[in-house]
Amino acid sequence: MSQPELILAFESSCDETSVAVIKNGDTILSNIIATQINSHKRFGGVVPEVASRHHVEQITEVIDLAMKEAKVTYEDLDAVAVTYGPGLIGSLLIGVTAAKTVAFAHNLPLLPINHIAGHIYAAQLVKPLVYPLLALVVSGGHTELVYMQSAGDFKIIGDTRDDAAGEAYDKIGRVLGINYPAGKEVDRLAHLGQDTFNFPRAMDDSEDLDFSFSGLKSAFINTVHHADQIHETLSREDLATSFQAAVVDVLTHKTLRALHDHPVSQLVVAGGVAANLGLKERLTKELANTDIDLIVPPLRLCGDNAAMIGAAAHVALAKKQFGSLDLSADPGLDFDHA
Repeated sequence: MSQPELILAFESSCDETSVAVIKNGDTILSNIIATQINSHKRFGGVVPEVASRHHVEQITEVIDLAMKEAKVTYEDLDAVAVTYGPGLIGSLLIGVTAAKTVAFAHNLPLLPINHIAGHIYAAQLVKPLVYPLLALVVSGGHTELVYMQSAGDFKIIGDTRDDAAGEAYDKIGRVLGINYPAGKEVDRLAHLGQDTFNFPRAMDDSEDLDFSFSGLKSAFINTVHHADQIHETLSREDLATSFQAAVVDVLTHKTLRALHDHPVSQLVVAGGVAANLGLKERLTKELANTDIDLIVPPLRLCGDNAAMIGAAAHVALAKKQFGSLDLSADPGLDFDHA
């Protein structure tokens, strides 16, 4: 009986310090996540310098916990994987440095992983992926449609021109008095109101598959500020419902058009906004009478975590996509555009 493949994976691209041990690319032996949300709440968003400092303080303990929970030793490992971009440069460097140190100390191959590839491969921890497939990536800084002809092959066929959907949620959440991160609470309020404001669906009828949420964000903020000036009280629930309806409409329409242009059997929804119930409900409804298998990872795998990096690293290891010990962070890392 062959030995299982074991990968130690690191994720530190933003405000989560996470280390995981993944077996055979699809089984989580451990997935430790130290979140910094409470530290950044008072600032209304992530402060890079604060995030970096927390990563330094937490990384060693998180490694120890991940190894202990997985019940493995360094001699059992086949490789070390790490997010090297995109993300915050200071945060990325902590994870990259820690991963390189472990790889060097234990003579293990190093696998540099794209953070967005990790979000997509979180779906592999749910069920086997079938290619070609389409991924809708909706996270704090990214809104993309990614076509995958085969394992590890990523081509962007639709991208955001300005604010990503997750950024827009946080910015309008601030106006509503919701603490960072705002997505979960806006989603909750959106299930309680009516779409009465009819906010713009930017680029919804454009021929390409690109997105734009800056105009929607501005329309929302202007509506609230105007009401404040004339001392009118607006329903927070209706505002949230109207905002989310606009986001979900555009994401759904573009995704359905992409599925029409690029026939696949699986649609993966990836990233933090994949946890949004409104988006999941709408896509489930639209795809109910089709042959397309919708895969949305569970909540614990939608946010930033090292398990998804380990799942992506399984493919990188098979392809021998090794990094050298002079690997650095690449905060602007992106997939190729089709």
